[in-house]
Amino acid sequence: MQQITITTPDDWHLHFRDGEMLNETVPATARCFARAIVMPNLVPPVTTAKMALDYKQRILAAAPKGSGFEPLMTLFLTNQTSVQDIADAKQAGVVAAKLYPAGATTNSAQAVSGIEAMYPVFAEMEKQGLLLLIHGEVTQTHIDIFDREKLFIDQYMTKIVAAFPNLKVVFEHITTQDAAEFVAESSDKVAATITPQHLLLNRNDLLVGGVKPHNYCLPVLKRGTHQQALRKAVATGSSKFFLGTDSAPHAKHAKESACGCAGCYSAWSALELYTQVFDDLDALDKLEGFASLHGADFYGLPRNTGTVTLVKESWQVPDSVSLASGEPIVPFFAGQTVNWKIV
Repeated sequence: MQQITITTPDDWHLHFRDGEMLNETVPATARCFARAIVMPNLVPPVTTAKMALDYKQRILAAAPKGSGFEPLMTLFLTNQTSVQDIADAKQAGVVAAKLYPAGATTNSAQAVSGIEAMYPVFAEMEKQGLLLLIHGEVTQTHIDIFDREKLFIDQYMTKIVAAFPNLKVVFEHITTQDAAEFVAESSDKVAATITPQHLLLNRNDLLVGGVKPHNYCLPVLKRGTHQQALRKAVATGSSKFFLGTDSAPHAKHAKESACGCAGCYSAWSALELYTQVFDDLDALDKLEGFASLHGADFYGLPRNTGTVTLVKESWQVPDSVSLASGEPIVPFFAGQTVNWKIV
């Protein structure tokens, strides 16, 4: 197949950041995605409905005129989040709340410690119809970083979905065979997003031949066997798995440092790279469901009505992109060839 047209897709997990970053990240996403679930881990984090609405306006101000792009806002859960905060968020049009275990990833120091203490909040989310988005890793320092997702499933995820059977839960950016199997075997209230980097890469791509900081993300890349399990999961066409890039920009100097930041800025190539994966898997007929349909259906939102066409044509991801200030950002797959291109 040399060309494919799909319903306009959505990105069900990404980071826009704030300030001058928005003028880069929002247009990069709006070029092909109609909507995006916006992560709330700013500094300070988006913990109230008013903060979410204010952030939404900053995003919309950076969107290309006439694009119709719609940011879907989320709340950052802390141990101070109240039942009233959830009710207010729902009233304001916030669609989900994000659970980060404290210290799990960028700007998560103020996140949740003691997950069981959040059960009254989860109960209110279940009542209000607000989705729970989970970064599923334990964060105790003695736990091997490659085991943290599986242990989170065993210690917390199974209990949450059992205690709140009507709460819609998205297991974000899954990275392991364990997570893929857990989601596949759970009820229809449980789904997962999968990133391009976890479909394309494994930990060899991070560590062999020297550390490659621009492939460093959290959850960290895993063994090739886990990568293959994720590829197998999306190739089934199961509605439980859908597109979430986890596109996460950082300035080049912040990635290439003694304590490099976690995150892959994939907005400029993500849809094309997903298409390449599905083509490699001989599963292009499953791409539209993954990219455009399953996420909207799970969130209970209407499917988009437009279309996007991609052609099988090689192009090269730029080595860097620059903010207005001149600050460079190295995009995911920088300098590499992608086999599919948006018309």
